[in-house]
Amino acid sequence: MPIPFSAAPSALADYPPRPVDAGRRSFVKYAGATAAALALAGCKKHQQIPGVVEVGSGDAGALNFAYAQEQLQAAFYAQVLAGDYFRNLAAGSAEQQVFTDIARHERIHTDFLKALIIQGKATPIQVLTVDFSAVNFGDRHAVLSTAQLLEDTGVAAYNGVARFFTVPAYLLLAAKIVSVEARHAALIRDLLTPNSFVANDVVTLAEGTSLERPQTPSQVAAIFNTFLAPGSTLDVTGLY
Repeated sequence: MPIPFSAAPSALADYPPRPVDAGRRSFVKYAGATAAALALAGCKKHQQIPGVVEVGSGDAGALNFAYAQEQLQAAFYAQVLAGDYFRNLAAGSAEQQVFTDIARHERIHTDFLKALIIQGKATPIQVLTVDFSAVNFGDRHAVLSTAQLLEDTGVAAYNGVARFFTVPAYLLLAAKIVSVEARHAALIRDLLTPNSFVANDVVTLAEGTSLERPQTPSQVAAIFNTFLAPGSTLDVTGLY
């Protein structure tokens, strides 16, 4: 049950042919063209810390932060699909389909964000080296628990970094992505613990409110860096 997302042209070559939403493609082109100067203007110099990946600041920094997140998630699901837990799932089962679809979405998001950064005349961060050596990809609970952590953190990350976007088009695109990520999170949470998809640990369920809890880039980086190898850990000091 593929959930379409309008990938950048460079991303489409790796996936089966599908109808291309010309309106959205034009929108991405518009976003890149109109935001270029602002993306660059949002960058400011920071002292580079050896051995870490600096995402930058402003719009470019926020996009690179999202790009780092999507890289991490895409790498995780690639390992899930190669692991014994996934390979032992019944062919055509709902659980198998969920992971297949999420893996595909994360790859599309990764390619899309990289293309968007380039179109904005900014520089994408390097391809990150991940370290999931602590995860047993043959164990269902280990896979689902890690997936839940990455998805919940991912949703909170988009909500937390949104305030750094100055270009409305970027904010709108981020909102489109986070809506998909929230569906991932809900699916994974329900697989791991039924009826936990809107639990109070991720959504404030007080009287008169039902808002997702955001996390700051530094809070998110502290979690994501546990899955990144030396030389690929994130420096988000530009996003304060």
